[in-house]
Amino acid sequence: MLHEPAAKMGRDPAAAYKTRLGVWMFLAYSILYVGFVAINLLRPQLMEGTIFAGLNLAVVYGFGLIIVALIQALLYDTMCNRRERALAESAGEKDEQ
Repeated sequence: MLHEPAAKMGRDPAAAYKTRLGVWMFLAYSILYVGFVAINLLRPQLMEGTIFAGLNLAVVYGFGLIIVALIQALLYDTMCNRRERALAESAGEKDEQ
């Protein structure tokens, strides 16, 4: 049985953009996560404090991290798709000339 990729793979002209965007998003998320770990390590009693609707800081911060990750994923997908479309359009214009 022959197993090959379902889609033809070629050079991705947006690869540099995707890499740069992904690294910046990773660094931004890492800063938020390091803050969460630092609070747990240095001042764990702060995590017990009620922040919002009867929820403590640990729960609010934890759900916040999850929500930020989901937003970043959607933003990354949108921005990469937009860049790929722009590059495809500019390549199409060059082919017509």
